[in-house]
Amino acid sequence: MLMDAICFVFYMLASGVIVTGMFQEKGPNKFAAIMCVLIAMGLHIAILRSGILVAPEMGQNMSMLNVASLVGWIISVTMLVASFRLPNTILLPVVYSFTGLIVLLSGLIPSAHLIQINVKPNLLIHISLALFAYACLAIASLYAVQLSYINFRLKEKNASMLHSSLPPLMAVENILFKLLLVGTVLLTLSLISGFMFLDNMFAKEQAHKTILSLLAWGLYSVVVIGHLLFGWRGKPVIWSTIIGGVLLTLAYFGSRFVREVILNA
Repeated sequence: MLMDAICFVFYMLASGVIVTGMFQEKGPNKFAAIMCVLIAMGLHIAILRSGILVAPEMGQNMSMLNVASLVGWIISVTMLVASFRLPNTILLPVVYSFTGLIVLLSGLIPSAHLIQINVKPNLLIHISLALFAYACLAIASLYAVQLSYINFRLKEKNASMLHSSLPPLMAVENILFKLLLVGTVLLTLSLISGFMFLDNMFAKEQAHKTILSLLAWGLYSVVVIGHLLFGWRGKPVIWSTIIGGVLLTLAYFGSRFVREVILNA
């Protein structure tokens, strides 16, 4: 629990450095933010290792909060690496704060959902594809929110100091569509692997996950194809991306949240 708390503090420190710097003329102190988040990520991966890899004979603890924590770590690492080349500074505090909160919750609300991934290597392929698909499309949802915010601020008559931290609109939109394309491909592969390797995709306990994932996949596919063939953009794309992210979140975490957190509490 102490390591969880320290990890949370460093994630929040990184977020605080970035947020306060956005309202200063010289911008955020990138070195301080990077050092804080690197320490947080190092502690985070140690927490994940001890929390997920329980024991070889028992299996892996893929509880809802452990999976959410793993996804948060993947997104945080991806966003940190991308920050050296892509305009995402305004999103980093959101990502780091959310990840830190998940780490803290996973320590406060321990839960167990043991599976033997070692016995089923095909399951590892499916889970890996699903995790990376969700992480990529979650980042796409963040960029959609950022795109909507930039549109809103550009329409305002009075400029503020925060405008200097806003990335170019077209650059954000270009990244959004790339993320949607990659995420949709990964989600497609994840669904295919699920139908190939799992026998219970439409069983009672899995049906909602499969149906919601298929709905999200259909929505993302329409948006990607519509953009490639007809040049779709703007609010319909933004809202479709956000709705797709909500559907995937409900698919991946909805029933497990009820079973592992609410019922256990």
